[in-house]
Amino acid sequence: MRIEQLRTRFVESFGATPAIFSAPGRINLIGEHTDYNDGFVMPAAIDFHTWVAVARRDDRSVVAHSEEWKETARFNLDDVDASSNHHWLDYVRGVAIQLNASRYALQGCNLAISSNIPMGAGLSSSAALEVASALALIQAAGCSSEDTAASRVSLAKLCQRAENETVGARVGIMDQFASINGRAGRALLLDCRSLEFELLALPADVSLVICNTMVKHSHAGGEYNARRSQCEEGVRRFAATLPVISALRDVSEEQLEQYKTDLPETIFHRCRHVIAENARTLSAAKALRSGEISKFGELMYDSHRSLRDDYEVSCVELDIMVELASQFQGTYGARMTGGGFGGCTINLVEKAKVEDFKSDISRSYEKKTGIRPEIYVTSAADGAGAVTS
Repeated sequence: MRIEQLRTRFVESFGATPAIFSAPGRINLIGEHTDYNDGFVMPAAIDFHTWVAVARRDDRSVVAHSEEWKETARFNLDDVDASSNHHWLDYVRGVAIQLNASRYALQGCNLAISSNIPMGAGLSSSAALEVASALALIQAAGCSSEDTAASRVSLAKLCQRAENETVGARVGIMDQFASINGRAGRALLLDCRSLEFELLALPADVSLVICNTMVKHSHAGGEYNARRSQCEEGVRRFAATLPVISALRDVSEEQLEQYKTDLPETIFHRCRHVIAENARTLSAAKALRSGEISKFGELMYDSHRSLRDDYEVSCVELDIMVELASQFQGTYGARMTGGGFGGCTINLVEKAKVEDFKSDISRSYEKKTGIRPEIYVTSAADGAGAVTS
């Protein structure tokens, strides 16, 4: 219904029939804050999407209307400001800048944007907007976006650069990669150095349940970028003794213990999280392959504790949500997902008990915090592409 409404409103507003592109949000089952450390992550695209409708204009303007922001904004392709304006259009503008740099002959176009991905919840609404906008701008330029593994990787990198350089959030590649390469019923074990990935089947009798704390977060805020800088400082210190170290991905748990006296306390804790989280993610993949969902869940709880205590990106509300989930009979595992400082938890719940889980968690969380949460049941979904119906 949302797609038909978007198409109808586009025709009414711009007098043309659009092409429409869709890109999903994502959850991350395990492997948090490891992507920008060349590590391992395990995201899945989810059945929440951003849609971008597009048709060409006769001038050099890109005119974009956001249903969610209820606002129309524009920029000129011949005079694109590369700096952040702290505005939702930055994501579209940043993608246009990167497409220009990649020698796409962009054309003026009208865009209409709609989404059902909760904003500020850590479910990658920004990456979905970037990816769907990129596909729309490429289509308006009269270019076909090849559906090959290499082209999907290139597009993910391009959208990541847009967020790094124009939006100002130093995110890794996980969000954009998952939005493009997601597969229904599958999680992706992604090596963020080589960008090789493995599709892992999720158990049919387990549901992905997202609990939104309703506490907003912002990647562009200083805390996220500060964590990345602290990891880089750790790498510099290790590399002074071990020149082969180019990212925390290269540091073993044994080396961390051996050289921990060379690290300031805060840097040690940040490094310990990343190094242990990489190991947890590989162990989780092994558990998923062998059907050991309880083991997988234990690793999720360990991940959350590490994010809370060593990386310090959780918050009271996230901790309460995970604690409540752990007390429910039928939860295999729970943890915060996304950048942190608010947003959502991801929970693996026995499918037959999902409705009881939702009512129990909602009631208990509101009682403890005074905040009514939103709870979404989703499944792993296919990645971005054209809407054909």
